[in-house]
Amino acid sequence: MGAPGVTQHTVLGIDAGSVSLREADHLLHHLVDRLGLPAGTVGCTNLIRTGRPHTAISLALADPEAADPTWERLTALLTAPDQPPTGAALGSLQHGPSHLAHGAALATTEHTDRTAGRAVVYPGVEHLTGTVTVGEVLARSAITRIAVLGSPPGPDAAARIATRDHVRPEWRGGELTLTLVPAAGGLLAPFEVPNPTSCCSNHG
Repeated sequence: MGAPGVTQHTVLGIDAGSVSLREADHLLHHLVDRLGLPAGTVGCTNLIRTGRPHTAISLALADPEAADPTWERLTALLTAPDQPPTGAALGSLQHGPSHLAHGAALATTEHTDRTAGRAVVYPGVEHLTGTVTVGEVLARSAITRIAVLGSPPGPDAAARIATRDHVRPEWRGGELTLTLVPAAGGLLAPFEVPNPTSCCSNHG
């Protein structure tokens, strides 16, 4: 099976001032569901270092023609009476409090340039459960590079990864890169453990 492509998309940024990765992950999944975004969407968390450090999210749409209607649905959702203050950005468009709209714009820039961003939703993520091989990760998902901490060469394609059902690659130098560490039983495992709580964990 060929790896699903991650091509140039239209990227929306949303900043609700999330203080933890768990909170940002929840917001990302919530918006993907509420906006009805299709397979092929790439959703990332992005560390915002200006002001009080926190985490924004960015959504790359597989269909550029969906950008305008998605923006309209998003801004309508964010203006609901029960919605906390949230900023959003799409190109030159901004919505919400200025400091949060600025954070949302920073997230869109990182994601568009593929220089930073921790991917939570991406093509093939549903296949990355249980124990899989390096070769399967590269073939079945949008991840294009795998690195092992402390080991310059990439791992062998047959090396096994205990995913812990939590695989969060990051944009690095234009590639969606998964960082692994040695684990028990001769396995590898993602560097990020499930359910992180700090927005200052290594991402972006």
